Amino acid sequence: MTDTQAAPPPAEITAALQAHTTLTLAYADEDGPQACAVLYAVDEGSFPSLLFVTSATTRHGRALTAGAGAGEGGAGEGGARVAFTAQHDGQRWTELTGVQGRGHCRPLEGAERAAAWRAYSARFPYVERDDRLRAAMERTALWQLRPDWLRLIDNARGFGHKTEWPHADSA
Repeated sequence: MTDTQAAPPPAEITAALQAHTTLTLAYADEDGPQACAVLYAVDEGSFPSLLFVTSATTRHGRALTAGAGAGEGGAGEGGARVAFTAQHDGQRWTELTGVQGRGHCRPLEGAERAAAWRAYSARFPYVERDDRLRAAMERTALWQLRPDWLRLIDNARGFGHKTEWPHADSA
């Protein structure tokens, strides 16, 4: 089944992803596992897909670049394999809500990047208003994170309440 044939994630997972702007991205490189925080936008035109920027010179940028070209561990054409979480800080445990996920990351180029950039800058309009910031961001790699598994945790609906969405190809 292709991405366009897969059932979309449940509305409650989609709403949770749209409610947040920062995700913690977990990856592995030659030095072992690591995590970092990145701002992200939901790509409505290619959902489920998340967009974020990062420089290829950062540790995670180097790991993602290497993973996007590797053939090991499900990477290669699908991109670097990652895990992530998105949630608000400072939540009480009885109200904790957030999304966990796994998927592949790949850098976008050409027309794909231009379309994704519109979605990213719509989510973060201050980037377009600041000439210096916009110029810096335009030189930075724009990545697409394509989840193949998502889990919404929502303790407000009961401790440990979970809603999962496995991509059809990963089920």
